[in-house]
Amino acid sequence: MKRSKPAPPAPPPPRRSYGPAADRALKLWVALARCAASVGRASARDIQGYGLTQAQFAVLEVLYHKGPLPLCEIGEKLLVTSGNITYVADQLERVGYLRRERSPDDRRVVRAHLRPKGRALMARTFPRHAARIEGLAGALAAGEQAALARLLKKWGKLVRAAAG
Repeated sequence: MKRSKPAPPAPPPPRRSYGPAADRALKLWVALARCAASVGRASARDIQGYGLTQAQFAVLEVLYHKGPLPLCEIGEKLLVTSGNITYVADQLERVGYLRRERSPDDRRVVRAHLRPKGRALMARTFPRHAARIEGLAGALAAGEQAALARLLKKWGKLVRAAAG
């Protein structure tokens, strides 16, 4: 039986240009999104090794470094909704990593506090996580890391200001 040759692949569609500035901005956005996804996946794998989700680790990390905070402030720092913070706090409280208490001054305010078990977990895991992130960032020279951080911070502030 005679085999037929597979058809050659179709040529890619012509590349569209939206103008030099838009093309440059789109390329920047794609590079940032791909980089964030790559670093996020590596970070998530590291955090899963501690038996936590990224959201749980982030809440514990904020409390570990900033001390007790209202749940709404934690949400603002982590850029997540109050409903998600409440859900994560429920999980962390259930396993004994944090406790919540209502403010005596304003009963609407609920503050989260690390319990000794949560503090011990972060004391044990955060240095290893920091070393992992340092290793990932080590692909760039120290000056490149500083410049990239400065530029991303600047861009983020400008975008927030423009969005109102």
